[in-house]
Amino acid sequence: FDFVIIDTEHGPLSIETAENLVRAAELVNITPIIRVSDNETDKILRALDIGAQGVQVPQISCKEDAEKVIRAAKFAPLGERGVCRFVRAASYSAMDRYKYFSISNDETLVVIHIEGIEGIRHIDEILKTPGIDVVFLGPYDLSQSVGVTGNIAHPKVEEKMKEVILKANSKGVIVGTFVDNIEDSRKWLKLGVKYISYSVDVGIIYEASRDIARKVKEDKYL
Repeated sequence: FDFVIIDTEHGPLSIETAENLVRAAELVNITPIIRVSDNETDKILRALDIGAQGVQVPQISCKEDAEKVIRAAKFAPLGERGVCRFVRAASYSAMDRYKYFSISNDETLVVIHIEGIEGIRHIDEILKTPGIDVVFLGPYDLSQSVGVTGNIAHPKVEEKMKEVILKANSKGVIVGTFVDNIEDSRKWLKLGVKYISYSVDVGIIYEASRDIARKVKEDKYL
């Protein structure tokens, strides 16, 4: 995998646990991204201070929401991120302070989630926000927003997703989405999505375990 999303929105993770998962990802050269629980400055700050190389922020509905993310994720002059060089991301002050601030601004990945009709309506303005690297389409929340909860293959959902993909690609903004099977990943990659979040660890483990158990029980020698 190219990256791992450490989910503090739906996952039962403390900031200390997330920090250890960031370390684990770094050891095997997988980019650690933290999905924060909401668009709150302190949560974005703490995720980046512990060494996450990017943040994913849910439920962005307007340009003001997107601008708030950038203010929290970037140091001046790009934003207003709280300044502390005694954090893990700065090697606990071992890194030159000016190098740290510059590298953080240049290399921190900012991913915003568009998950409802309100975000789709304001997508043109959202895409104009400087500093946004990836617009991430949340198909499950979007399905709820358009009235077909859980049916992520419904034409209403796919129509809205394709609309955003076309607009984002025309502006040079990368689009991401979540998939839970290989077929959907192929479909969205062909349609211009470049940042694919594939399933969830527990889902992958469950499906593999289920398939193993099924194959063993179907063995003709049993």
